[in-house]
Amino acid sequence: MAYETPANSRETRQEGPLGDDAAEYAALAADLRAAVDGAVRFDEYARVLYATDGSIYRARPAGAVEPRDVADVQSAVRIAADHDVPIIARGAGSSLGGQAVGPGCVVLDLSTHMDGVVEIRPEDRRAVVQPGVVQDDLDARLAPHGLKFAPDPASSNRATVGGGIGNNSTGAHSVRYGITDEYTERLDVVLADGSRIETREVVLDSPEWDRIVEGDSREAELYRTVRRLVEDNETEIESRYPDLKRNVSGYNLQKVIYRNEDGERAINLSKLFVGAESTLGIVVEAELSLVTKPAETALALYCFEDLIDALEAVPVALEYDVSAVELMDDEVFRLARDSEQYATYEEPIPEGTAAALMVEFDSELVADFEAAISRTNERFLESGTAFDAIEAYTDDAQADLWKLRKAAIPLLMSLEGDPKPYPFIEDATVPPEELADYTRRFEEILAAHDTSAAYFAHAGSGTLHIRPILSLKEGEGIQTMRSIADDVTDLVVEHHGAFSGEHGDGLARTEFNPKMYGETLWEAFRELKTAFDPDWRMNPGKVVYRDAEPTDMREHLRYGEGYSSLESQTELDFSDEGGFAHLVELCNGCGTCRQTETDVMCPTYRATGDEMTTTRGRANMLRAAISGDLSEDELYTERFQTEVLDLCVGCKGCKSDCPTGVDMAKLKTEVKHQYHEREGSSLRTKLFGRIDRLSWLGSLTAPLSNRATAIPGSRRVLESVFDIAADRSLPRFADESLREWADRREPTISAEEADRKVLLFPDTYTNYNYPKPGKAAIRVLEAAGVHVRVPSEVVASGRAAYSVGLLDIAKERAHTNVDVFTEYIDEGWEVVSVEPSDAVLFQDEYADLVDDSAVDIVAAHSYGVCEYLDVHRLVEGLETTDQTTSLTYHGHCHQHAAGKDHHAVGVLRRAGYAVDPLDSGCCGMAGSFGYEAEHYDLSKAIGELLFEKIRASDGEQVVAPGGSCRSQIGDGSGEIPPHPIEMLDRVVIR
Repeated sequence: MAYETPANSRETRQEGPLGDDAAEYAALAADLRAAVDGAVRFDEYARVLYATDGSIYRARPAGAVEPRDVADVQSAVRIAADHDVPIIARGAGSSLGGQAVGPGCVVLDLSTHMDGVVEIRPEDRRAVVQPGVVQDDLDARLAPHGLKFAPDPASSNRATVGGGIGNNSTGAHSVRYGITDEYTERLDVVLADGSRIETREVVLDSPEWDRIVEGDSREAELYRTVRRLVEDNETEIESRYPDLKRNVSGYNLQKVIYRNEDGERAINLSKLFVGAESTLGIVVEAELSLVTKPAETALALYCFEDLIDALEAVPVALEYDVSAVELMDDEVFRLARDSEQYATYEEPIPEGTAAALMVEFDSELVADFEAAISRTNERFLESGTAFDAIEAYTDDAQADLWKLRKAAIPLLMSLEGDPKPYPFIEDATVPPEELADYTRRFEEILAAHDTSAAYFAHAGSGTLHIRPILSLKEGEGIQTMRSIADDVTDLVVEHHGAFSGEHGDGLARTEFNPKMYGETLWEAFRELKTAFDPDWRMNPGKVVYRDAEPTDMREHLRYGEGYSSLESQTELDFSDEGGFAHLVELCNGCGTCRQTETDVMCPTYRATGDEMTTTRGRANMLRAAISGDLSEDELYTERFQTEVLDLCVGCKGCKSDCPTGVDMAKLKTEVKHQYHEREGSSLRTKLFGRIDRLSWLGSLTAPLSNRATAIPGSRRVLESVFDIAADRSLPRFADESLREWADRREPTISAEEADRKVLLFPDTYTNYNYPKPGKAAIRVLEAAGVHVRVPSEVVASGRAAYSVGLLDIAKERAHTNVDVFTEYIDEGWEVVSVEPSDAVLFQDEYADLVDDSAVDIVAAHSYGVCEYLDVHRLVEGLETTDQTTSLTYHGHCHQHAAGKDHHAVGVLRRAGYAVDPLDSGCCGMAGSFGYEAEHYDLSKAIGELLFEKIRASDGEQVVAPGGSCRSQIGDGSGEIPPHPIEMLDRVVIR
C-alpha cells in the first residue's frame, strides 16, 4: 500500500512577521530581518509566546529570531549589541527557574532549525550535535549503536541538548551517571561580540596552551582570566563548593581546571559554559561523550509508614550498586488515586504508605536482579523500617512505576484553586545522609509560614523536590515565597548543600548565590562575567548580577499581585475545571506539548514546529487575552481566530497528554462560539455545523449527488464559494442509509431472546456515507446475543456543530438525544456508537452542554462499539475462523483522550488477529479541518507523520475506527481502510 507524501509544511511556514513589529523595536527588527535568513518575529503575538517558559515568571522580550545557522546567530548577537539590547538563547523553553525569559531581550529560538545531529562516532562514543536537537531524538539516533547521552531529565522528550548544557541538566539516574558537564567535551560558542570560540581540553603549560595565550586575542584573554580566577581562589573554591553529585548553582569554577586521565593539569572552558545559562556565550555546536545503554533493568519499590523513615533509608540504598533511588510521598499517591489518568499506576501501592523509595538496578552493574533485590529486601524489610515492597522485572511493570514517579509534578500542578505548589526552592540538594534532618527542619520552616508541601525526590543524589503551596496572585503569598526561600537557603548552607541541584539559577535563585558562595567567589563570578560579556548583555540577571541591577525573585512573576483575569459568561459548563480562566491558567509552561514521538498532543506543532501551534502557545495567548496583556477585543479579531485557534484541530489530546489537563479543544470551542455570536459565522461553518442535512440530501439523491462533484470545474467552484479544498477527496453518498437498511431487515435475535439490548447510534458519516461499519456492528452484536435497534427518534449527535463552535445547535441536539437515550436506558437499553468521536461526545462533552443529571446516566451507558464488546467480554462467546492476517491499528484521538482506545486492540486480538497498535497521534483530517482549503496542506503534512508509522509497521492491513481517519488514510493510499468492527465481522462464524 503506497502513501502519497505531501510537501513538508515546516519548509512552507511563514518566515516573515505575522503582525506589525512593536514600534519601540521596529529599527532593531528591520536590521535583524536584513541580516539573518531565519524568521524575525517582533509582533505582539511573538512577544507573548516568548514571555514565559516552564517557570513562574513572565517578561516580554523585544522579539524572537529563529536562526537557521551559526552565521544567523552571530549576526543577531552583533545587531542586538549595536542596539544595546540583551540576548537570550532558548531551546524548548521548559526551564523551571526562569532562565529562558527576560524583559526587552532578543530571544534566539535555536530549536526551530538548529536541531541536527552532525556526527555520531560509535567507536569512541562521541556525538556532535546542534543545540536545538531534542534529547530523546538524539538518543533514538544513538540506540542502534547501543549508546545514549547519559543525563536524563524528565523533560527529555522535548528538552533540547543546548538547553541541557545551559542548565547543566540531569535526571533520575544521576546516582549512576552524574550531570551534563561530565559529558560535554567540546563546544563551539558565539561570544558577546559575535566572534566564535572553540572550547576543548587543553593541557596547561603545554605547547598548545602557549599558542593560545600568547598575544592579545580575545581567546587568549579569556583563557588567562579563567586560569587566574581559579588559581587565585583555590582555597575558597575548595571550601565553598559542596561535595555533591549535583550542584548547578553559580559558575563551574571548581570543574574548569582538573587532572585528566593522564594525570596532567588541564583546562576545558566547555565545563564553564555548561550551567552558565547562556550568560557567557551561546553554544552553537557540542561534542558529547556517550555511555552504553544497559540491556535490562529491575525495580523495587519500598513502602514506609513515615516519610522520615524513607529518607533515613536513602544512604542505606546507596551502599548497593543502584542506578537510581527515587522518593514519592503520600500526597502524590492521593492525587494519583483521584486522577483518571494515573489511578491505574497507584493501585498497587499498599494502604498506609506515607512514602515510598524506588530503587533501580541495571544489568551493567548487577548480574542477578532477583539476588540483588533479595539483599535489599533483607535490609529494608527484615532489618529496616519498610513494611512492604513491590518488585518489577518486566518493562511494562517498571514503566508503570516510573509513570507514577514522573506524574508527581503534573498531579501537584493540577490542584484546584489559585494556591499551587510552585517551583522556587524545589531542587535544593544536600548530602543524602543529611536528607532526613534537612527535611525535618524544612517542615519546621513550612509550619512557621503556615503552609504545606508535597515531597518527591531524586533521593539518591540528595535532591529533594519540595514545592510549598502558595498563591502568587496575592502580595502575602509573594512575600511568603521570598521568606521561605531565604530561610531554606540558610538551611541548605548549614547542610553543606546546593541551592540548585537540577534546575539552575535563573530568576528564581540567582539572588541567593552570594549567600552560598561568599563575597570572594561572588566577585570572581562578576569578573568572569565581565571578561566574557563586557556589557552584560548575555541573559542578564541570571547566575550573577550587578549591584545597580539586583535580581529579585519576586519580580517578573507570571501572575503576581496585580494579575487579574476576566471570567465571562460561558455557554459550556466549566465548573469542573474551576472556570474558563482557571483552565487556561492550568498551563504551567512545561512544554510537554512540544514532544513529537508519542501520544497525540499536539498535531499541528508536529507538522509545523511553530510554538504558536502548541497547547502552551495557545494557552499563553488566551491568558494574555483574558488578563489584559493583549487588548480587550483581541480575542475576537480575525487574526486571533485564524492564527491562534483555527490551527487547533480539536483532537482532545491535550486533555489526557497535557500534565495538568489543559483541554484546549474545549477552550477553543467556547471562544469560537463567542466569536460566532459576536461576528457571525461563515457559509462554510454553517455548512459543516449542519453537515447531517447535506448528507441526508446527498444520500437521498445518490447516485446523482456523487456525479455532481465529478463535473469538470465543480470542485473549483466549491472551493471559491465555500473554501473547501478542491484537491481533497469528498465522501461519497450511500444510496441506502444505514437506518433504511436496518429498517428493512429483520433482527436475527429479538429483544425478548437477547441478553442485552443496544441502540446503535446512526452517526452522520456511517448513516449516509459509509454504512458498512454500521452493518458489521449490527451483525457482530447480534452474533454475540445482543438485540440491536437503529433509532429513528434521535438527531445528529452535534459533534460537527460542537467542533466548529456552533454551540446553540450542539446544545439543542444534545438535549434531544439525552431525552431519547434516557427513556431507552430506563428500559434496559445501552447506547453504542460506531464513530468514536460520537461515543466520546456522549461520554464527555454532553455534560458540558446539558445541565441535567440525566446526562450522567447517558455517559455511564454509552460506548464505542469495540469498547462495548470488550467491557462486556462479548467476543469470548463468539466463534471465529482462524486468522493469519496481521493488522496495523490507528486509534482515534478522542478515545485516546478518554482512555478508551485500547478496547479495539483487545477485541481484535481475542478474535485471533495479530495487531500492531501505532503510537501515531492525530491523522490530520480532524473532521472538517482537512477539507478547509487554507488547512489542506497542513492536514496532509500531519497525515504524513501517520503514514510514516504505517509504512514502518509489519501489519498487512490498516484498520481505523474514525471516519475522518479512514478518509485521510484513503486519500494517502488510494484505499479506504476498514473499521475494526468490519474485520471482526469477517471472521465471526454465524
